[in-house]
Amino acid sequence: MGFINGLITNYSQFFSLHVLITTLSDPSNIMIILSLVILEGLLSSDNAVVLAIMVKHLPKKQQKKALFYGIWGAYLFRFIAIGAGTYLMKIWWIKVIAALYLLKMTFDHFTKKEEDEEVNDSKVINKGFWATVVSVELMDIAFSIDSVSAAFGVSNKVWVLFLGAVFGILAMRGVANLFIALIERVPELENTAYVLIGIIGIRMLVELVNLGMISDLISNNIIFFAILITLFCGTIILHFIKEKMGKTEN
Repeated sequence: MGFINGLITNYSQFFSLHVLITTLSDPSNIMIILSLVILEGLLSSDNAVVLAIMVKHLPKKQQKKALFYGIWGAYLFRFIAIGAGTYLMKIWWIKVIAALYLLKMTFDHFTKKEEDEEVNDSKVINKGFWATVVSVELMDIAFSIDSVSAAFGVSNKVWVLFLGAVFGILAMRGVANLFIALIERVPELENTAYVLIGIIGIRMLVELVNLGMISDLISNNIIFFAILITLFCGTIILHFIKEKMGKTEN
């Protein structure tokens, strides 16, 4: 009964104007929402390409509709996952599993062998409109799992997580080409995203053991945002310095 009551309390926050206003009135929450948007963009740039290929066989109007329905499916999944997840993350062993999953993501990224991960157009089966919509929905959910898991390590406030997801998905669909071009121009940004995932995993574990001032510093939203921006901008600056030095040597 306590589990059901906990879920009801969590989901009720989605329908509370007071909770929304309180969330948005805190500058540190705005920083975390921006952090989640950036993280979603970095993690999902290649996903936008996959979804575009999946709807490519449809007429232009239907392509937009299929992706539009996919957005709503992604929002619905986020709504369900965030409402249940923010409650479940209060259980210590679930938080440990989530933290270890994030650390595994980072480890897998930096140890995986180079593979050709491009989607071959010839392998995309031409489906009808609604079959394509279902495929896009399922793919959106699959893509969502990593970013939602990372988000839980950043905040436990449902509106912060949901707004981060909403704007993150909109950014990916609206300016997907910008994110794709940015990562193609500065490929190291993908590594930066996974370094952040690892930091989030460590942050979750440190919060569990409660190391006093260290835990307070790691849990501070402003400090996390500063780390994200420093890594993001630092990666871009280092890329161009390295590129310039390479040109000088040649």
